[in-house]
Amino acid sequence: MQSTTISKKLSENRERLEDVLSNCEDLKVFPWQYGPSLKHTACSVFFETLVQGKKINFMKESMQDLVPHEVGPATTITPKEVIAFFSQHGISAQNAELVDRFDKAVNNILQGHIVIFFDGWDKVLSYAQASQVEMRQVSEPLSESVVKGPREGTVEQLQRNIGLLRARLQNPHFKIEKFIAGGTTKTEIAVGYLEGAVDDATLTELKKRVDAAKEGDILETAYVEELIEDSTYSPFPQHRSTERPDVAVASLLEGKIIVLVQGTGTILICPGLFTEFFQASEDYYHRVIFSSFIRLLRIAAFFMALTLPSVFIALTTFHPELIPTNLLMAILDTREGIPFPAFIEALIMIFFFELLREAGIRLPKPVGSAVSIVGALIIGDAAINANIASPSIVILVALTGIASFAMPQYSIAIGIRLLQFPLMVLAAVLGGFGIMIGFLLIMLHLSHLRSLGQPYFSPLTPFRPKLLLDIFVRAPLKTLWNSPRRRNMRKL
Repeated sequence: MQSTTISKKLSENRERLEDVLSNCEDLKVFPWQYGPSLKHTACSVFFETLVQGKKINFMKESMQDLVPHEVGPATTITPKEVIAFFSQHGISAQNAELVDRFDKAVNNILQGHIVIFFDGWDKVLSYAQASQVEMRQVSEPLSESVVKGPREGTVEQLQRNIGLLRARLQNPHFKIEKFIAGGTTKTEIAVGYLEGAVDDATLTELKKRVDAAKEGDILETAYVEELIEDSTYSPFPQHRSTERPDVAVASLLEGKIIVLVQGTGTILICPGLFTEFFQASEDYYHRVIFSSFIRLLRIAAFFMALTLPSVFIALTTFHPELIPTNLLMAILDTREGIPFPAFIEALIMIFFFELLREAGIRLPKPVGSAVSIVGALIIGDAAINANIASPSIVILVALTGIASFAMPQYSIAIGIRLLQFPLMVLAAVLGGFGIMIGFLLIMLHLSHLRSLGQPYFSPLTPFRPKLLLDIFVRAPLKTLWNSPRRRNMRKL
């Protein structure tokens, strides 16, 4: 729609609105009169599905909400007085604006505003306080539940999410810049950062990528993530996401940049480094020794989920001499009568495990949990009785799945699940040597990968020992606060 001026004739504006917003049954054009003998005309335009019913007649009932008492009572106000007042003083009412472009007026109507056209005036009044779209209330995020810590989570309303962040980070250096996606959806995107803590080159690069991506239709932060990431086909996520305001604020204090999108509660944290995907908000709410133990447990779970099936295949197929004799005899005894080699056996069981996991996610919660648990038990037991799979491989697949659930970020768990299969193929073809080749390729990829231009594997490559205080274990808060980055933060 071209940017055009608003006509002074009310009839022309109504015709244009009916043309642009044709076949919209929920569009309401509410004509009314004001002034002496009610001879002056105006109309309120809105979508009844977006506007509270009690707000519809507010303009007709109280002209004094717009024009002060000194101008005169509502029954004596003329168009000239309305135009003169708003031209000189602007809008006095809250959540309102004066619009002089027709396309802007239409966009405001689509956003749930009440837009008021006056006959004889080439501007309109737009009120944003009338929206009635139901929004989810603030509650604990289901994907990031904690035993100890804050329970509030973000919602699908951008302004409320920014308010949750500002309530926690009451600092004038906390900046929010907004963009509008230029596609069909006209989605509002907000970029937040802490001035003085953020790296200027990284911020400039992010703004450049967001500006290039905003021409498309953005419905969720995942759209922005894919459009700004360095390597689209990498199995490793290059940006973190959260629905917890405390996590977003902690990331801002570390110099990160956050991206919020209207219509979703997910906050994108940029850039995301590999070591940060093993950290959880609860690490900082428990004692140091316990938090460090849990973090080491997550790292061990990462390697288990990634390599357990391939190590089993390599040992049973190529290197049985590395297995203790008693354990080897037990494995051979359970595999007696199995028609498939270890690789095919593991592949079948992992495939069905992934199928059950996906079915459990997509089904309604009461049914999904029953399907995932009962289905796994029944299929596992039936596979053993039918000599399709051995008990050892069923245990192995179950441990692999449990280890992948220990990842705080779901996106990194998906990457692990994908990398299992090429490692299994390498183990089936080359044994332990194939696993070593797979690990070298993964390490080379991680060392080469970038997130908004920053090394993804930092601070391990390039090696930065001063930044290792919060990687494998968590140092005490006093130590973290005395780090060079935190000392600079306290100057803000």
